[in-house]
Amino acid sequence: MAASFENLTPGAPGFDAAVGQVAELRIRIFREWPYLYDGTEDWERRYISKLAEAEGAVVIAARDGARIIGVSTGMPLLSEHDELIAPFRGSAFPPEQVFYGAETVMLPEYRGQGLYRGFLDRRREHAIRLGGFRWETFCGVVRPADHPLRDPAIPPLDPVWQHFGFRKVEGLTTGFSWKDIDEESESEKPMQFWVRDLA
Repeated sequence: MAASFENLTPGAPGFDAAVGQVAELRIRIFREWPYLYDGTEDWERRYISKLAEAEGAVVIAARDGARIIGVSTGMPLLSEHDELIAPFRGSAFPPEQVFYGAETVMLPEYRGQGLYRGFLDRRREHAIRLGGFRWETFCGVVRPADHPLRDPAIPPLDPVWQHFGFRKVEGLTTGFSWKDIDEESESEKPMQFWVRDLA
């Protein structure tokens, strides 16, 4: 499968339609283990549109024909909110030198075909073009081993992230709140940061 990649740019022809597809994609993928996120299309549309407008941000879409089958986003860490920035203050990774990868998701039937590498390569190239960044980071949710909704068919992603040069940084954590698919209201989830060198 030869996917085509493109950067989604606010104001460009087709941007609003693409945002709608990305919103649907995120809702579908983030309902899966381990995120279990009970999202809404309105919130997702606002999130993607706002992210795309942030200084230094990139929204990379992969298409199979006209269909968006995956997306990867990122921005300078200092363009993010304080829950993400604060853990890096006083750490070995000054926040002004860190590029934050917000997410990389794709439809299940397109996984294992090289899309993930394509997304990460393009995101890295974007950060390097911006200049001034030494590290790239993202954070992943930490779930208990005995979580009742754990899907044993979905393997941990740690080996994948390590394969692409990311390492878990002990003590570099934060918390995000969202509503799980089995919850009545939002609750905070622990998030672990992973970091790789951009050189």
